[in-house]
Amino acid sequence: MSRNRADARTRHPRHQRRGEARLPGVMATLIAITLYLALPEQLLIAPRYVLPALEIVLLIPLIAINPKRLTRQTRAFRVLSLTLVALIAFSNLAALGILVYELVHAGVKDGPSLLLAAFQVWLTNVIVFGLAYWELDRGGPVSRTQIPRAALPLADFRFSQDENDDAVQEVADGSSGSSDWVPVLTDYLYVSVTNSTAFSPTDTMPLSSRAKLMMSVQAVAALVTSLLVIARAVSTLR
Repeated sequence: MSRNRADARTRHPRHQRRGEARLPGVMATLIAITLYLALPEQLLIAPRYVLPALEIVLLIPLIAINPKRLTRQTRAFRVLSLTLVALIAFSNLAALGILVYELVHAGVKDGPSLLLAAFQVWLTNVIVFGLAYWELDRGGPVSRTQIPRAALPLADFRFSQDENDDAVQEVADGSSGSSDWVPVLTDYLYVSVTNSTAFSPTDTMPLSSRAKLMMSVQAVAALVTSLLVIARAVSTLR
């Protein structure tokens, strides 16, 4: 039996965990900010650097509180992190709305630029909703690793690992019940990607009303981008 299998079956008290790495969340946020900065001028709801600067201002104290690992959570940390995600989501959905308006009423003819802008909006949509799911599910990334499982808030999502205890041994060894597994940012980004491409849940099911509402908004935004925006942009290339 490999060491990984043996380690997977060993439970570790959740409060002794080192916490999720800070870097992936920071990188995802910076990519979303950069994508917004690269949008065409007509899709911006404020001067180009205003919203990105505000988002950076919100991000800096979050890094200062948890520079390497997400182990500390205060009320201020929670408010700042959720505000940051909400601001990115709002600016991206506003950009999508303006893009649709430009297509319908302004008769935009620049197909290649439109295709690129649509992709930027779609990719930002994937990132920001992945961050939102990550921030909200089971109390957020700090709670998921730092407090006992019995004290966690109710789950917003049910991952396949949460129900694999009775599967074949090599699968069950990595389940939530056997290995104390918890989802990380990559898992939520995968949920976001599948929701933006299949327009529905795949292997991860939303449980709470807010999760269902958020996934519905994301799927509709992705559908609008894919069908209306990209289809119109392609037609202008003819």
